[in-house]
Amino acid sequence: MNLIYGVAQVMHRIRVKLYPNYLPGYESTFIARTDSEASLNVEQVCAALRDRGGFKGNYNELVEYVKQYHDETAYQLCDGFAVNNGYYSIYPNLGGTFQNAHEAPDPKKHPLTFRFRPLNALRNLAGSINIVIEGMAETDAYIDEFTDTDEKSVNGFFEPGNLFVLRGNKIKIEGDNPGCGMFFVPTDGSTPVKVTRFNENDPTTLRGIIPEVEWAYNKIEIRTQFSGTAGKPLKSLRVITSSFILEHA
Repeated sequence: MNLIYGVAQVMHRIRVKLYPNYLPGYESTFIARTDSEASLNVEQVCAALRDRGGFKGNYNELVEYVKQYHDETAYQLCDGFAVNNGYYSIYPNLGGTFQNAHEAPDPKKHPLTFRFRPLNALRNLAGSINIVIEGMAETDAYIDEFTDTDEKSVNGFFEPGNLFVLRGNKIKIEGDNPGCGMFFVPTDGSTPVKVTRFNENDPTTLRGIIPEVEWAYNKIEIRTQFSGTAGKPLKSLRVITSSFILEHA
């Protein structure tokens, strides 16, 4: 049972950790970030529906039908339709600006993306979710946000070839150890993919191009000898792993 079925006394829980707030005027406060667990795929959600939700039908058929639904949803989105499933809607969005009605769309100047909009049924659930503060996050060195600037997605989706911005603390890539770098690390244990193109590499910000990553779910990992003190690199690698999981768009 859960809140979707109107059982108010059973509360969902979302875990968060606190990070220092570096915005001017708010230095003595903290901001919360969700402490993400693994992303669920279609098979896992269908298994939960069977085991927890009481679904009595054939599990394999359920998985196949859900996948067919998502395939058809993607097809309709590509034809310009918005799709509303009662909890959220997804719709295509064309970015950029045009000089006149005769200008042909350019994929670089006018990127086509898909936007997510929560609907009332999902927003209303937020008031009944129990927030559990797990304590302070590791503040010496941490990853805070990964933004795919083309997708306009924060700690969510990414698309290889797009520009990214990574923010955190002491994340500068520095050192003569060949293992230094920024990596997309698949959650299934596959081989990590190293980022090779950067245009900014600072203690709090990395900017560059997302590499060709085949795997659906990844964490970000920074491996560096940067200590935060000029001229005093760490003797061994510091490994900083994101608390969130990114999904291939």
